[in-house]
Amino acid sequence: MRFENIELLWLLLALVPLAFLIKNRANGLGNIFSKKVLQKIEIQKNILSKRARDILLLGVMALTIIAIARPQIDNGEIKVKASFISVVTAIDMSKSMFANDIYPTRFEFAKEKFFTSLNHFKNAKISLIGFASQTFLISPLTQDFHSLKFLAKNMNAESLSLKGTDIYRTIEEANNLFREEKKKILLMFTDGSDQSEFSKEIAYAKAHGIVIYIYNIGTDKGGIIKDANGVLKDKNGDIVVVKRTDSIKKLAIESGGAYLKYSLDKNDIKQLVDAIQQSAKAKEEESSTIKDRKEIFYYPLGLAILFLFIALFSLANIKLNITKEDR
Repeated sequence: MRFENIELLWLLLALVPLAFLIKNRANGLGNIFSKKVLQKIEIQKNILSKRARDILLLGVMALTIIAIARPQIDNGEIKVKASFISVVTAIDMSKSMFANDIYPTRFEFAKEKFFTSLNHFKNAKISLIGFASQTFLISPLTQDFHSLKFLAKNMNAESLSLKGTDIYRTIEEANNLFREEKKKILLMFTDGSDQSEFSKEIAYAKAHGIVIYIYNIGTDKGGIIKDANGVLKDKNGDIVVVKRTDSIKKLAIESGGAYLKYSLDKNDIKQLVDAIQQSAKAKEEESSTIKDRKEIFYYPLGLAILFLFIALFSLANIKLNITKEDR
């Protein structure tokens, strides 16, 4: 037998002084009334003595403490199958992600898609990083999606002014977060990359068992980036128009993942999450053994209630035989 809240059993020590007082307490009425007055008191239906009732009430308190400590007995072992996957989500924080071809910006749209993805992930541990020419850890792997949403909501890259994206470093950082995890999924929200060749990144992903899924954000037409001077311009004074680049698709496909372009379909991220979960589940379903424990708190609780009723309904009826001469 074990107790789920075993620390509560320390409360039983507080009952020791009460037990001592009950054992050594003298007759209280004898200390208050004279012998002549006591002869005038007649006790009817005295089922239990006062000391017996005190002992019962002490037992009620002890049994109640034992009950809230939740005693349990082992009821064997149960084998269950669970498929937990580890997903590192990387959101592009480079300057191009603030283009306005997608309302309000690509970066804010990426965060909204991340929020939606959390609503569809099941049995998953999610990590969040931001990346550009550098990587920023927002959260390690966790199942606390409420905290993830809060952290993502407060991501702000406007003051960073980071140009370019280092995809290789992002994959490395993701691998560090996975550690000894068997299932490694990297989900990237990005608008692409300036590079057109990803053989180095693909080789690293395959060597470390990382499957990459990419949600590419942006339009073919492109958009402009607003800054303190109005809009972003190049060194020649021309307005910079940022377009989505699709060359990163090769990284997703050749690593064993999937690639999805921005669309107005509200369910597109759900389809991508479903693909991630189905692929990971098909590869491996982990078996684990858990102990089946039966709660038995209701036994001491039932005894406590029974003792309480006995103590309350066995109270003596006291009748005072006081004559006119005694008044």
